[in-house]
Amino acid sequence: MAEITGEVVTEGEQNEPYIQKERIKYTPEEEARLERQHFWKVIDAFRYYRIHVQEQVKRAERQFRSLSQRHQMLLPSVLPNLARISHCVDHNQEVLQAIVLNCIHMFENMEYGEEDDLRKVRPSSTFDMDKLKSTIKQFVRDWSEAGQAERDTCYWPLIQEIQRLFPSNQYDVSKVSVLVPGAGLGRLAWEIARLGYICQGNEWSFFMLFSSNFVLNRCDKVNSLTLYPWIHQLSNNKKGSDQTRPITFPDVNPQSLPPSADFSMVAGDFLEVYTEPDSWDCVATCFFIDTAHNVIDYVETIWKILKPGGVWINLGPLLYHFENMANELSIELSYEDIRAAIIKYGFDIEVERESVQATYTENDRSMLKYLYDCVFFVARKPAHLYTNGQQDDQSQSSPPAAKSPRREDNDSLT
Repeated sequence: MAEITGEVVTEGEQNEPYIQKERIKYTPEEEARLERQHFWKVIDAFRYYRIHVQEQVKRAERQFRSLSQRHQMLLPSVLPNLARISHCVDHNQEVLQAIVLNCIHMFENMEYGEEDDLRKVRPSSTFDMDKLKSTIKQFVRDWSEAGQAERDTCYWPLIQEIQRLFPSNQYDVSKVSVLVPGAGLGRLAWEIARLGYICQGNEWSFFMLFSSNFVLNRCDKVNSLTLYPWIHQLSNNKKGSDQTRPITFPDVNPQSLPPSADFSMVAGDFLEVYTEPDSWDCVATCFFIDTAHNVIDYVETIWKILKPGGVWINLGPLLYHFENMANELSIELSYEDIRAAIIKYGFDIEVERESVQATYTENDRSMLKYLYDCVFFVARKPAHLYTNGQQDDQSQSSPPAAKSPRREDNDSLT
C-alpha cells in the first residue's frame, strides 16, 4: 500500500496579487483552517458531480425538445443516447462517492475532522468541476488498458533511462532513490517502485491525491471498477456510443508490489516539501515543469535536492498552467531559455531529444486530438563540483546549491 503523508498546501487563490513573490504568511491556526476549508471544498466537488452533469444532460434534452417535431423525428437516437449518458453519470457518481469515503483519514500526519453535514451536497464552481472531469480522465491514462499506449509514450522513456543509468547488475537498486513530482494518480512512481527502486511520488492537487489514494490503497482486483470518462465531451463525436463507452480499472493490482518495495506518496507543494540538499539520486518529471509559476524555481530545487552525480530526467511540453489565470504569477519561457538556465546552473545535459510526440488523456475516438511535441532530456548534477554541498575551487561560475525560495518549516517526510 502507498503511504501518504502531508504537507498539504491549498491551491492558489486567484485574488492573491501576483506581484508578491512570497506567499502570504498565515498563523499556523489560520493555515490549518484554510487547508481544511480547501479539503472540504474538493470533497464538495466530488459529491456535486451528479447534479452538475445531470443539469447539462437536462439542458441538452430541453434544447432537443425545442426543435420541431419534424426535426426530432429525423434524430431518433438523440434522446436514447441522453438517457444512456444520464445512467453513466449516476454510475460515475458511485465511484466518486467511494473515493470520498476513503479519503477522510488518508493523511497519516494530518486530520481534517469530520464534516457535520455530509448529507448536504453543496454547489461547486465550474472551475472545480472541470478539474474533477479531468481527474476522471486520469484514470484512463494511469490505470486502464486503454491508457497503455499513452503510458508507453510518456512513462516508458523515463523508466528506460532510469534502468540504463542505474542498472540492476551494477547497483543495489533498493538503495537508489527516485522522486516523481507531479505524480498524478501514481502509476509512473508505482512502476518505478515495482522495479525495486526507492520511489516517492509527490502531488499537491487534492483531486489527484484523493483518487490516487483510492486506487493505490483500496483497489486490489484487476478491472473491477468502471468509469465513463467521455460522457462530458459533447462535441467532436463520430458516434453517440463513443460518448458512453466504458473503461475499467485498475488494469493491474496496485497492491501487488513485492513486500520489499519502498513506495510512498507525499502531499504538498514540491517547492515547499523538498528542501533537503543532496538527498535524491534521480528526479523524474513527466508533464510537470510547466506547472510552475516560475520554472527556474523548479530548476533551482531539483539542483539542490539531487545528490552530486544525480540525474534529472524530463519529458513534457510547455503548456504553462497559470498563463491565463488572473492575478497569478506566470513566467512563460521557451525551451531555449530553460535549457540555457539549466546549463548555467551547472547541469550537464547528457541526453536530449527535442521532438518526442505524446498525448495527454487523449480520447482516441474524438474528432479533435491534441499532439504535444515534447522535449526529453537527461541532465546530471556533476559529482566533481560538490563535496558535502561545497564547491571545489576549480568550479565554474555556476551557483551553489540553491536555498529553498519558500518556507523552511515543513513536516518531516516518512
